[in-house]
Amino acid sequence: MIVFDLICRDEHRFEGWFASSEDFASQKGRGLLECPVCGGAHVEKLPTAKIRKQSEPAAPAQPSPTQPGVAVQADVSRIIDYILMHSEDVGKRFAEEARKIYYQETPQRSIRGVATRAEAEDLHAEGVPVFSLPIPPQDRWN
Repeated sequence: MIVFDLICRDEHRFEGWFASSEDFASQKGRGLLECPVCGGAHVEKLPTAKIRKQSEPAAPAQPSPTQPGVAVQADVSRIIDYILMHSEDVGKRFAEEARKIYYQETPQRSIRGVATRAEAEDLHAEGVPVFSLPIPPQDRWN
């Protein structure tokens, strides 16, 4: 069994349990997937973190002398994975959603998205706790 984090066109997030990745692709291709919140049929997989089984021992993070940045790259990859798994992508609505959360107009949750420099400065001036974290394209994580 494999669990995927899914999202619909209206940005409702939910889990889907499948026998395999191929099973997910097959069900999606046959139009069998729908959002449990709105019933929307446009469902996509969200990026998922690499999860290690509890019984596996953690590999020691020891970069080789010829590759001094390996440990740092692995740490960055884990941080990015964690952020993607534990936050909602609100895209260009970031400043608006951050304000709604700060002023308790919507439930508190972790969000990520895009804001202009001016929007970020305005958020800081209002006391909204935000920070910039440029996430490189996934093919450049390692």
